[in-house]
Amino acid sequence: MFYWVVKAILSPILHLVWRPWSVGVENVPRTGPALLVGNHLSFADHFFGPLPIPRKCVFLAKAEYFTGTGLKGLISKAFFSGVGQVPIDRSGGKASEAALRTGLRVLASGELLGIYPEGTRSPDGKLYRGRTGAARMVLEARVPVVPMAVVASDQLMPPGKPIPRVRGFRGKAGVKFGKPLDFSRYYGMENDRIVLRAITDEIMYALLELSGQEYVDRYAQSVKAELEAAEQGAETRVEEPA
Repeated sequence: MFYWVVKAILSPILHLVWRPWSVGVENVPRTGPALLVGNHLSFADHFFGPLPIPRKCVFLAKAEYFTGTGLKGLISKAFFSGVGQVPIDRSGGKASEAALRTGLRVLASGELLGIYPEGTRSPDGKLYRGRTGAARMVLEARVPVVPMAVVASDQLMPPGKPIPRVRGFRGKAGVKFGKPLDFSRYYGMENDRIVLRAITDEIMYALLELSGQEYVDRYAQSVKAELEAAEQGAETRVEEPA
């Protein structure tokens, strides 16, 4: 119930203040399990993406949202748990397998599951290479895939900003839902790496067409690590005595 209470409160506020738009909502199945795959530009995606969907959408969210300390940590955990988000460990290996199983349980219960194939927020607004976990879910759960492209959310709420911008951003952010993708031709091939990569690339291409982003054939996490290392190196050089 908390999900619908939060949505009932937030929806009119978001519409009044930011006027988000949406296209292709009719492409999202009204009932039954389906996988919603989206690009990931900003923390605001958690709000603006599912906003126009007339059914509950469960997203796999990073575990850090549920493990914070102090008052802020308690509020974060209560909010994300209350709106039905599911924590996952993104460290890889066995954690990735556990995340996959968690997603499959959500789909097996007949729900709409949201996932970001890039695995993390884009560091610069570009669309990065997708990870194959979503493809495995599709083949094991045998569900349709609906591409969801959020537009301009990174301008409205850049990384590190706790509150979305208001002035000059009304009507800029929105979301596009593409037609469902059918991968039934690959059923039974969930252990074939080439098939998983082909499905993932097809999903990312659908997102590319919807979002209009520039595509980079690299993982966003690797690019983030390089940018952080370069930033730390620059700070070290500045702090060195003359």
